[in-house]
Amino acid sequence: MPSTTARSLADLLALARQRLAEARVDDPARETLRIWADIADEPQGHALLRRRDPVSAALAGRFHDAVARRAAGEPLAYVTGRTGFRLLELASDSRALIPRPETEGLVELALARVRTGTVADVGTGTGCIALSMRQEGGYTRVLGVDVSPAALALARANGAATGLEVSWVRGDLTTPLGDEALDLLVSNPPYLTEAEWHALDGGVREWEPALALHSGLDGLAATRRLLLDGLRVLRPGGWIALEVDVNRAGEVAGLARGAGWWNVVVERDLFGRERFLLAQRSEQS
Repeated sequence: MPSTTARSLADLLALARQRLAEARVDDPARETLRIWADIADEPQGHALLRRRDPVSAALAGRFHDAVARRAAGEPLAYVTGRTGFRLLELASDSRALIPRPETEGLVELALARVRTGTVADVGTGTGCIALSMRQEGGYTRVLGVDVSPAALALARANGAATGLEVSWVRGDLTTPLGDEALDLLVSNPPYLTEAEWHALDGGVREWEPALALHSGLDGLAATRRLLLDGLRVLRPGGWIALEVDVNRAGEVAGLARGAGWWNVVVERDLFGRERFLLAQRSEQS
């Protein structure tokens, strides 16, 4: 799709739609407009209003490169470098998992339990949960923890871009957190088995970081650690909120009860699937 063949924006968009359709991308017309809007840094509707306008060679070349990346299977959020999450627009690239709509529900449930005090987002990735908690809650302190320095750099950049104050901490799950330091612990940990990770669609498995997706042979390695050490880092009466695999939500609830958590409940996501676990540390412990 050489930029010199596109005499107008309409030509450029038509060639892009054809390229994405040939690559079997779902809804190539919608994705073409999304890529253009993000590359041109303008609302999608503007493209419809100026279809006959000429496009500079530089901008056409950037758009061509982005369409080629998407046609090769790279996720849309990585191609455009942007993703939306609740009230935020964040930078997104291969350093961290792409935030999913389901995870927005985890934030909603966590905010409904605890809106003040100190909260930590463990495995912060892009920082989407930590930044949303800061923006929407009334917390004294918000921490974003990740073992990956690359992911933490992305989260820090998102924090700077949004102007939201979060303390970014490098560490393996709850390891860097102090005893009884938190009122709320939130996490979307890796929760796929090795076999499930290998069976993922190539658009996920080949592009998004494996560290953020699979967690041991049974998918529960990170979740077990969070449930066990969460009792150490939460103050009495504090809450833990976890995103879990829909096929193992019941098993995770059993692990939580066995570890000594109170008020254990499994909540459903926006598609009606058992996706979230919430539990409370006893007031007396």
